[in-house]
Amino acid sequence: MGSAMSERHHRRQRWAARGALAAAASALLLPLVTGGLRGLLLLVATLAGLALTAAALWWVLSRRGAVRMAAAALALFAPVSLISLFATANLLWVVFLSLLLWCAAVWSGRYALRSTGLRPVRAKEYRTPPPQRPFLLLNPRSGGGKVGKFQLKEKAEALGARVVLLDPDRHQDVTALARAAVADGADLLGVAGGDGTQALVAAVAAEHGLPFLVIAAGTRNHFAMDLGLDRDDPAASLDALTDGVELRVDLGFAADRPFVNNASFGVYGAVVQSPGYREDKVGAALERLPELLTRQSGPRLTAVADGTAIADPQAVLVSNNAYRMDDPFGFGRRERLNSGRLGVLAVRVDSAVEAAELLLSPRPEGLTVLTAQRVVVQADAPQLEVGLDGEALTLPAPVHCRIARRALRVRVPRDRPGVPEAPPRLDWRRLRKLAAAVGRTAAPSRSRHG
Repeated sequence: MGSAMSERHHRRQRWAARGALAAAASALLLPLVTGGLRGLLLLVATLAGLALTAAALWWVLSRRGAVRMAAAALALFAPVSLISLFATANLLWVVFLSLLLWCAAVWSGRYALRSTGLRPVRAKEYRTPPPQRPFLLLNPRSGGGKVGKFQLKEKAEALGARVVLLDPDRHQDVTALARAAVADGADLLGVAGGDGTQALVAAVAAEHGLPFLVIAAGTRNHFAMDLGLDRDDPAASLDALTDGVELRVDLGFAADRPFVNNASFGVYGAVVQSPGYREDKVGAALERLPELLTRQSGPRLTAVADGTAIADPQAVLVSNNAYRMDDPFGFGRRERLNSGRLGVLAVRVDSAVEAAELLLSPRPEGLTVLTAQRVVVQADAPQLEVGLDGEALTLPAPVHCRIARRALRVRVPRDRPGVPEAPPRLDWRRLRKLAAAVGRTAAPSRSRHG
């Protein structure tokens, strides 16, 4: 029975790998087979159009005035012209069919690789008794007023929590409030607010070895997403007070400032300092980007990650565990929060050609992606503008980033949506080996039964 099931498993694996390779090859060959020389020329035109679009987008971001307007028109004109060319040649259906074949290739390839038995590392859950004196900080403006909409204060108090509503009209030191709560006997600290506020309270919880509760009431809730919480129902996070488990996750630090998501240096770190950024993010970015991208303003950066130097990038992102970069559906997510390593993403683009390479090349020179335990961001200026979990800060240079492995006890509901399983990275070389190797493995089994 076991042998038969194993053989069927290998057979499915083999055909999925072969199907992925066949679909990918068909997607590449279809324009050439159906269009001949015309199809080949259109394929070349497509690559040129994509490169032109990337270059135009670079000019939009790095130029002003008439040049920016012309580049925006070009970025729109290039893809529209490509579609028109295929339509004129009566080959538009080929584009859609090729896209469908690519989708089939990706799906089949991931199915084949997933069936090899590789599984993502899941965070271990620890069962601990419910807190007796939980303390929660709630920001009534967070997420457009989710605290009031979901009646978080009333529900938390009904579960025995002491609740403090932050005053949106005056600055309050949330770190001091959390420390005072600990001194008063709190045995859990929780926050309904942005990721920056969560990080400050999380650091106090980690310092005192207390569990930390994340209430997904922010606008984006990246940390809550990677913890597998229900972002559509912030009140569901309160279930952790009565029926919860604990996860041990990492906490990042830039100098002595904690972060649960990331610390951004360079372009983004400077843009978030703009006075009008909160009201008009796009407008503020377009106003500052030309000088920042062309290095007319802002410090020159150097990042050193565990001894690996990254010279003169325009942007450096240091994250609490690494973000996925290979999957558009999982982009911005982290597979785990307890690896004990910082993610490092650095970008250097100095021309339209390099911008096109960043879009089209599988391994562009201007993009550096790695992990490290320690990262030092240096500059030719005494101060560095930093975006820390979306909050604007200025820190003295150099900034030393580190990660405290599994320093944070996060209490989450036992019953929660969970983190979606990340699809395996698509490795075409491994797929080719898999398609051949599995066939040889399955063949002896069939001959014995023959």
